[in-house]
Amino acid sequence: MTLSFFARLLLLSSASFFIAQLLIGALVAWIAPAAIRRAAFMRPERAARLLLSLRLLPAGFSTLALAALCVPSYFRFEPRIAGEEVGVLCAAAAILGAAICSVAMYRTLRALIRSALYVRECGGLESRIEGEIVWIVPHNAGVALAGIVHPRLLISERAMTGLSHDQLVVALRHEYAHRASRDNLKRLLILLAPTVFPRLRILEQTWAKCAEWAADDRAAEGEAGRSLALAAALVQVARMQSGIAMPPLVTSLVDADEDLSLRVERLLRPAPVKGANLGMEMVAPMGIALLIAAIAMNPASLREVHHLLEILLN
Repeated sequence: MTLSFFARLLLLSSASFFIAQLLIGALVAWIAPAAIRRAAFMRPERAARLLLSLRLLPAGFSTLALAALCVPSYFRFEPRIAGEEVGVLCAAAAILGAAICSVAMYRTLRALIRSALYVRECGGLESRIEGEIVWIVPHNAGVALAGIVHPRLLISERAMTGLSHDQLVVALRHEYAHRASRDNLKRLLILLAPTVFPRLRILEQTWAKCAEWAADDRAAEGEAGRSLALAAALVQVARMQSGIAMPPLVTSLVDADEDLSLRVERLLRPAPVKGANLGMEMVAPMGIALLIAAIAMNPASLREVHHLLEILLN
């Protein structure tokens, strides 16, 4: 099979993306159990950063390497002629790369549509609680944060009448913490990041748990009264929602499939945080980015990258 200059670029880009995903994804899948064990000894906020970085690393590395190395080396050293043969392995890798990206795009669009429809169906009336704009909705939303750019706080009418003032305030503080951390945006990035290895889903699940714990900690701020009020609010809202699953980009106070008893126990009996020298969760991603930047600035390195692309193509 022979292709034109830009068709070869598209094919090589997809194949290179898939191979980078395969290699870095395999590494992350291998270290994921150890990372999850280590995260158990970290504060939830820092553990969430570590797990999110690992989950996004394969897609981030692949995208950065493609944009900074593969495409520039191709434009710089590839002759603009048609007729070069394309090997079977390259074509297969390109198809697989396109497939995993298509699945990620489908997941993302589906989540955006579902979340937008959910907010529209909720409707509601704008109000203010403790100086914050909230939406009182007839839909059984409990307490939730919906949206990416301008997140909207949703409180069901049942939650307004069923929660005490202290419970409602601390529940809203929990959602404010999600908004400050931009957790809905992080959920969107996870959906956008394609993956080859199912084991990386464990990182997503553990990240979600740590993100909830971090929001609980911010809402309670170490005060026993707030912790008790939040624990009571969690139990109340869980009864109101009756196991209803929220759309992917709507962060609810209580998820339908989470271990609520563990979360309540943690609030009622906070455990001391172990470990002290655990602030290196961002070193690896930053180091990889700097390494790719250093390679991209070296013309000799770009020539070697193009040589590897030629091997892949044939």
